Amino acid sequence: MQATTDTSPRTVWLLMLCAAAILMITMGARQTLGLFVSPLNTSTGLGIASISFAMAIGQFMWGATQPVFGAIADKYGSARVLVFGGVLLFLGMVLTPFMKSEFGLAMTLGVLAAGGAGAGSFSILIGGTAQRLPPEKRAFAAGFINAGGSAGQFVFANLLQALISRWGWVVAMLTMAVTTLLTLPLAAPLRRRVAATAPSPVAVAGSASSPVAAPGASSSTGAASAVRPSAAAVAAPAAAVPSPGLGEQVRQALRDPSYLCLHAGFFTCGFHIAFLVTHLPGEVGLCGLPASVSAMALSIVGLFNIAGSLITGWLCNRYRMKSVLAVMYASRALLIVLYLMAPKTAMTFYIFAAGLGFTWLATVPPTAGLVGKLFGTRYLATLFGLTLLSHQIGGFLGAWLGGLAFERFGNYQSMWYIDIALALAAALVNLPIREAHVRRVPAVGAPA
Repeated sequence: MQATTDTSPRTVWLLMLCAAAILMITMGARQTLGLFVSPLNTSTGLGIASISFAMAIGQFMWGATQPVFGAIADKYGSARVLVFGGVLLFLGMVLTPFMKSEFGLAMTLGVLAAGGAGAGSFSILIGGTAQRLPPEKRAFAAGFINAGGSAGQFVFANLLQALISRWGWVVAMLTMAVTTLLTLPLAAPLRRRVAATAPSPVAVAGSASSPVAAPGASSSTGAASAVRPSAAAVAAPAAAVPSPGLGEQVRQALRDPSYLCLHAGFFTCGFHIAFLVTHLPGEVGLCGLPASVSAMALSIVGLFNIAGSLITGWLCNRYRMKSVLAVMYASRALLIVLYLMAPKTAMTFYIFAAGLGFTWLATVPPTAGLVGKLFGTRYLATLFGLTLLSHQIGGFLGAWLGGLAFERFGNYQSMWYIDIALALAAALVNLPIREAHVRRVPAVGAPA
């Protein structure tokens, strides 16, 4: 059965704006935690490695909860999951100032806050929104929602650093905690349940000859581009292909080499982002620069990723998503090489942050879009949530190993080399992914 969607401009924009605002808050809380590493170390005396480990647990928990919350959202609706996540995130952050042990930080930042942020993150928001929008609007919506997460990093990095500098890290943490409660009313537009959507007859998982119009693939009527199904597939009734259950769909996905390649690339993405979010302030300190430089660099990353996310959503309507991903991953390796060769000044960090920002979270729309192309949107929150789990396994290692590298070598040089190698590997592993070419549909009356 096809889901009933309200495609009025007001409804579409309301959904996208509320989802983007939720992600702005949850990602703003997550992506600025690196600013608290040094103040936490000074306050608790636990050491960089111990604090990094607590935050690494948070990286893993954020990913581990997303397929779980995604499955709950697929069954019971996204709004309930978002409200529960907002409460968890609030509790995790408001309790953190009272924790003086590694175990305490692991429970508040690593379990409660990270789990709450996971319940209000990409898989829930993009999956819940995609089920309510027509296919031709999904890629732009994913990019728009993703840009909300980047805006959160841009807004909250400088704000929290200013609060830390003036009133201390406890006030900054509690301010962020209260802000997370705004996610509760913002979840209201996602309360309405939608009917289950059976996979398109041209999107049978595992069928290399049957591409599907998915999140980001435009329809053939009035759209700029589309993936054309065969005439026989168009003629086949939708009821001819029964919708598999969640367990069967997950089993099919885990047997699909293209889906596994997406996991491998996204693992690298998580390693890269978590390492930088957690340890870029430390790298700035090693170069003798003030903490304000790291806050500004994180803000610049968020600002440029707003543009990067929107541009990526546009590109995914015109080019194969796997190619977009491969170029983004390769560009990260190049940027790190250039950074290592450059003099370590404030301007170097700002330029480096701007370059990274274009691809920072911009990998999310094409990754979610490819999952939708391969398997449809019925269980998108769950299947995309599983890719985010792989992302955050990489994130766990990036945050934790960065702390170990600093304590062992006194710098992050070895981590930069590992990051370069992984970025190149991610670019290559995306190339074999099964995805049909996007064909342009000529406008009505245009010459063939």
